Amino acid sequence: MDDTNSQAFQDRTYVSSDGLTLHLRDYDLGPEAAEDRLPVICLPGLTRNSRDFHQLALILSRDSVASSRVIALDYRGRGLSEWDENKANYNLAVEARDVIEACTYLDIDRAAFIGTSRGGLILHLLAGMKSELIAAAVLNDIGPVIEAEGLMKIRDDLNGARLPRDMEEAAALLKQRQGADFPTLSDDDWAEMATAIYRDIDGKLVPDVDPAIAQQLLSVDFTKPLKDLWEQYESFTPIPLMVVRGENSALLTENTLTAMADRHSGLKIVRVPHQGHPPLLHLQPSLRNIRAFLTVA
Repeated sequence: MDDTNSQAFQDRTYVSSDGLTLHLRDYDLGPEAAEDRLPVICLPGLTRNSRDFHQLALILSRDSVASSRVIALDYRGRGLSEWDENKANYNLAVEARDVIEACTYLDIDRAAFIGTSRGGLILHLLAGMKSELIAAAVLNDIGPVIEAEGLMKIRDDLNGARLPRDMEEAAALLKQRQGADFPTLSDDDWAEMATAIYRDIDGKLVPDVDPAIAQQLLSVDFTKPLKDLWEQYESFTPIPLMVVRGENSALLTENTLTAMADRHSGLKIVRVPHQGHPPLLHLQPSLRNIRAFLTVA
């Protein structure tokens, strides 16, 4: 990341109600540039962090026609946020509460939200807990039904990957593991992904996450049906809603998309060819559709 890009945001921290110091990136343009635009709050996936949204945040915050303040969160145990000694707190309800508290810290009472994977699940809970906070929502490759096949794939990838020696090898390993689902990504795309996922901690290049979070998946009993979130999904009914699905996704199926559309008459569906779980939102056609959706939200 060059210095120009790093100056596009402020690193900010707040303290959760149970005492953890949590981090976020604030791509704040100031009141004159974005006073009439809703802020956009980005929620990352299970083991991911605010860096996942850097390219998208740069685009949305620098839009010459309709720029927006963009906030990207690090949940507890991810990125630059503090790890939780009580590993049971790595759950959707606690993380949804952390999002609400981040909005209170930022003095934001209404925003558009983009939730990737785990972030979209958090949005389901948030819609039920504090629907007035959500002016519009984008669910990136996630819905109220989580497919066991897709979750097992994530479990095995997170818990079976070997550590890279450097960022170049990190990008190569990501491409080796996920390239079949993302056959058209460039070497630069894989390098950006590696930079978002890994960080040098104590001289070792490691995933920027508390290992306990990935290890939670090892205890999931896949012989039993996974709990769905249809009840929470109903809270999206009055909210403008868009869902993005990667063509090669094993976590979100076309059957679930159909059922989601049946329950939300205004649902906008974007299908992304040549990408798996989750699609990269700063690439087309996701970017074009997100910009249009946020413009009218």
